Amino acid sequence: MIEQPQKEDILFIIKEIESNPKITQRAISQNLGISLGKTNYLLRELIKKGLIEVKNFSNHPGKLRKINYILTKQGLQHKLQLMQHFLKIKESEYNLIKRELEELAAREEAKIA
Repeated sequence: MIEQPQKEDILFIIKEIESNPKITQRAISQNLGISLGKTNYLLRELIKKGLIEVKNFSNHPGKLRKINYILTKQGLQHKLQLMQHFLKIKESEYNLIKRELEELAAREEAKIA
């Protein structure tokens, strides 16, 4: 099971790849604020799990390898699951804050009355 902070990192990586398949590991690392090594590790894990594929678009010797990351159908489903997970967390946080505000308002009304 993936731990909580990595779930956020994975969701971010999937979103980045979906919006820009030509993004580099270095750009992902900088945008996410994590090390290049961790970015590489997470990308390798996503590839192993079949959530993303890597396509090499430059086979010419002497040229830099150009790769594109492609989100798979399974990757898209995983993205939706992660988004639902975080939506539930945010909804529960919202409900907790709403209850606290209602309690504070009720106390204030009781003081005034």
